[in-house]
Amino acid sequence: MMNKSQTSFHYSTLKILTASDFSQRKLPLMCARGLKEGPDIWLTACGHGEEIGGMAIIHEVFRKLRKKSLLKGTINAIPLMNPIGFETANRFISLSGEDLNRSFPGKATGSLGQRIAEKIFSTILENKPSLVIDLHHDWIHSVPYGLLDAPIPDLDPEAMSLCGEYLKKTGILVVRDSETVYGSLSHACLREKIPAITLELGESYVINEKNIILGLSAIWNLLVYLEMVEPLEERFPIMPDRKKSGWGELMYHNLPLTTKAGIIRYFVEPGDRIRERQKIAQVYDIFGRPIETLYGKHSGILLGHADNSAVYPGKQVFAFGYQLPKTDAI
Repeated sequence: MMNKSQTSFHYSTLKILTASDFSQRKLPLMCARGLKEGPDIWLTACGHGEEIGGMAIIHEVFRKLRKKSLLKGTINAIPLMNPIGFETANRFISLSGEDLNRSFPGKATGSLGQRIAEKIFSTILENKPSLVIDLHHDWIHSVPYGLLDAPIPDLDPEAMSLCGEYLKKTGILVVRDSETVYGSLSHACLREKIPAITLELGESYVINEKNIILGLSAIWNLLVYLEMVEPLEERFPIMPDRKKSGWGELMYHNLPLTTKAGIIRYFVEPGDRIRERQKIAQVYDIFGRPIETLYGKHSGILLGHADNSAVYPGKQVFAFGYQLPKTDAI
């Protein structure tokens, strides 16, 4: 079907399993195609069942494409990759307890998570995509940022370089992961020499309209750079802004961890600049006595903090984008 924006749309489904009552479980597939050949982009969301905002962001991208023509190329999307987890507000695949985003590239004869991952991944590979953008969400108290996979020797350097270039064009903070996440969709794509980036877009469970706007703007900025769409008339704020921070690529890390059990009180908020050795939180025992003080390890930005103030030894309570010296290693 053609519409006034001169973009053709096609919606379909992908079968993933037959349930015990003989009903079929399917994944939604969305496709917007321009009049000219061009990049093939994939948008994916809700690999974790409680991270639902990405679905709304994909809906908004396609809604804009009905008004603004896709100048060239194709945008494909799977707005709901984990319907079983979504229906139970569960991060994992409820039936098997698996993390879908640790199951890629998948296996047709493997576990349930591997079978779903294989269906998704093989469908994406059929199109030989130019870029995959995987949408995720973080703690309730967190800010949007773009995440690059940790560089390891067996990943294609050209694809890795393109990921950094593309992510910078979104306008949001660029953060490099400090550890390799095997089994993630982005890692599986990079192993196939397909550029893939992850957008972490604020809180899970509910749709935060501000973060939906930020996600739409980040994706649209990248599509403009790829000359697939015209800029939007609306001006969307991107915070925290990479240009305003004055920093380039930051390094993701979760240190310091707590070493005591008790309750934690935070002295900083997501988006705040953090200085090395700055006091950022205090842990108290059940009598209200301070038992541990947490300090920033490096200069950077606080990306988010835990939603639960009950802590125990070894708990992650912070996510940082640290500005590290090139010779430094955490």
